[in-house]
Amino acid sequence: MKLYFAPLEGITGYLYRNAYYDHFSGVDKYFTPFLSPNQNRALNPKEIRDILPGNNKAIPLVPQILTNCGEFFLRAAQELEETYGYEEVNLNLGYPSRTVAAKGKGAGFLAKPEALDCFFQEVFGKIKIRVSVKTRIGVDEPGEFRHLMKIFNQYPLHELIIHPRVQKDYYENSPDWQTFREAVETSRNSVCYNGDIFTVEDFKRFRQVFPEVDRVMLGRGLLRNPLLAEEIKKEIKKSDFASAAEEQEQRTKGEGSAKEDVERLKAFHDRLYADYRSVMYGEKNVLFKMKEFWVYAGCSFPGTEKCLKKIRKASRLAEYEGAVLEIWESRRHETMS
Repeated sequence: MKLYFAPLEGITGYLYRNAYYDHFSGVDKYFTPFLSPNQNRALNPKEIRDILPGNNKAIPLVPQILTNCGEFFLRAAQELEETYGYEEVNLNLGYPSRTVAAKGKGAGFLAKPEALDCFFQEVFGKIKIRVSVKTRIGVDEPGEFRHLMKIFNQYPLHELIIHPRVQKDYYENSPDWQTFREAVETSRNSVCYNGDIFTVEDFKRFRQVFPEVDRVMLGRGLLRNPLLAEEIKKEIKKSDFASAAEEQEQRTKGEGSAKEDVERLKAFHDRLYADYRSVMYGEKNVLFKMKEFWVYAGCSFPGTEKCLKKIRKASRLAEYEGAVLEIWESRRHETMS
């Protein structure tokens, strides 16, 4: 089973990726937030900084490109390959933003299947490196995906990563597993699942229904619980215990690791906080990034709602640090009790 870290715009940039990579394991491949080439340039300075090999040492990284223009895609892919040494790029057909979709990009590109087909013809007629696709199953209705799959099947995609929601769902409603089942059965390309895997139990339910799928992309689940990939990999490797004694030993190890997990989460947070402070100007900007971090990470700290509220209301870094300290002390107390 391969686990991928989904890109989240404004969050999973190179500072976050490096901090995560240094503190946790279990992720086999990372994807950058989307790059947006245009007629004037393939990559802008901020995008270049995010994909620079020197800013992503040892991280298995795939740049993701958001465009509906074959020429722009090819230009960006060529620069990523020839200048920066990348061997794979990913086309974003999943971003559900209304603004982006209105321009026919992201999930909005799915509304124009003929144009998408022409795009692939142009790209695969010239591209040298691997191309994967991250897609939704349509714009309005899941039934749109049957025609889209016929298009995908005409081209040698390295992987087809499917988030089984339509664009208008955004992140509401449940992923459409029936449509995903049809995709698994009909795709000529390798299929990866993405969507609402927040816990090990979520993964186990998915695995029971789709035992043949050997790759899963995690997004918000990893932001909420950075240990999720490790927990899933442990679940995969876990076998029936040979004896009651062995089962007890495993339980004891699990109990003993709770404190270590808290310390790892704290070290991850502290690293991220320090890195943001080192590159960002002004307390306000750092606070914005860290408050965004806790929007997701706060889900892993039940019972700390008052502290999380203090974080949201903090206007100075000193206030923020005090609230965060309360959270860590609370978790340490829990693991010792």
